[in-house]
Amino acid sequence: MDFSFEQGPIRPPSEARSLLIRVTRNCPWNKCAFCHTYRGQKFELRPVEDVKADIQEARDIADRMREISWRLGQGGAVRRPVIDHIYGTDAFHNDSFRQVAAWLYYGGESVFLQDADSVIIKTEDLVDIVAFIKEKFPAVKEITSYCRSHTARRKSIEELSMLREAGLTRIHIGMESGCDPVLKFVKKGSTAADHIEGGKKIVESGISLSEYVIPGLGGEQWSRQNALDTARVINEINPDYVRIRSLRVIRGTTLHAMMKNGEFRPLDDEDVVREIRLFIRNLDGIETQIVSDHVLNLLEELNGRLPEDKDKLLGIIDRFFALSEDDRIIYRIGRRRGVYTRLDDLSRTKTYDALKALLEKYRRENPGSPGGDIYKIIDSYI
Repeated sequence: MDFSFEQGPIRPPSEARSLLIRVTRNCPWNKCAFCHTYRGQKFELRPVEDVKADIQEARDIADRMREISWRLGQGGAVRRPVIDHIYGTDAFHNDSFRQVAAWLYYGGESVFLQDADSVIIKTEDLVDIVAFIKEKFPAVKEITSYCRSHTARRKSIEELSMLREAGLTRIHIGMESGCDPVLKFVKKGSTAADHIEGGKKIVESGISLSEYVIPGLGGEQWSRQNALDTARVINEINPDYVRIRSLRVIRGTTLHAMMKNGEFRPLDDEDVVREIRLFIRNLDGIETQIVSDHVLNLLEELNGRLPEDKDKLLGIIDRFFALSEDDRIIYRIGRRRGVYTRLDDLSRTKTYDALKALLEKYRRENPGSPGGDIYKIIDSYI
C-alpha cells in the first residue's frame, strides 16, 4: 500500500490535531540566530498541482479509512477500533496513513499549511489550494498557516481578505520580540514596524491572528526593554492570541555560539518569569487570549483573556514568587521532568517528597556549591 503525501518537520502545538499539508519547503528567511529547524535547507515553493495532488492523496486515504470502518462495523466513523486496527497492522505502517487516521479520529476539522511561511506564495495560488481543501474536505472548519511579518506587510488587505473568503481562518506569526535591538541582534529580518503593519493588516482582513513571543530573547542586556517594547507592539496590533515561548538556547544555533563567546547572557527561569510579568502588566487596551502552551514555559497555567483575566495572570506569577526558594526550585525540577504543570501540583505529597529528596541529594553531593550550580540539575531535564 503506497498511500503517502509530503509533510514538513514542524507545526504549532495548537495544531497538533490538524492535517498537515506542505505548501512550501523550509523557511524563506532562515537566518534567525535562535532557530535551527531549517538550517542548511533551501527554501522552495511547491508547485500548486503537487500540493493539490497531496490533498487528493489525503482524501483517498480518508476514503480508504472509511471503507475499513464499515468493514469493522463502525459505520464509516474513525473510532478507537479503527485506530487500533490501523496502528496494529503492518500494511498500514505509513506516516501519512496514520496521520490521516489520527486527524479523523479527532474530528478532521482543521488543516495546517506547512512550512514556515505558506502565505508568501502568490495569493491566487494559495486561494486555489485553500479552496481545493474545502472542496475535498467539506467538514473542515479551520485552515491555518505560519507567516512572517515581512510577508504580511507586503500583502494588501484585499489579498488577505481573499484568503479569508477562500477559507484561511488563522495566521500564526513568530513575532518573537517587539524590541528592535533584540530583533537586529537575533537576525530576525523584521522590525517592530514590520510586525505592527503586517499584524494590523491581518486583523483588519478578518483572519484570526496568533502572535508568538519569546521572553528571554534579549538576555540580560535587553530584558526590560524586550518586555516593554513587545507589549507596546502587541497593544498596537491587538491580535486574537499571544502565545508565550520561553527561550531555550539550542546547541548548533548562532545564538548558542554567541552565548559561548560571551556575546549573549541568557536569563534563568525565574528572570524569564519576571520578564513575562512585566510584559503582561504593560498589555493594555486589547482583547487578546494569552496562551502558555509550550513545554519550555515554566508556568503553563498562564492562560487567560485580556482585559478581564489580567489580574489572575499576574496573580499566578506572584504566587510562584511567594513560594520559598526551595519550593521554587522543586517546582522547576518537577516542571522540567514533566510531572508538574500547575503550582497546585506542589500539593501532591508523594511527588513533592521525591523531588525534595532529589534536591537534598544534590546538595549533599555538592556541599558549598553556589546557588547557580543547583540550576544545573534543573536544566539537565530540558
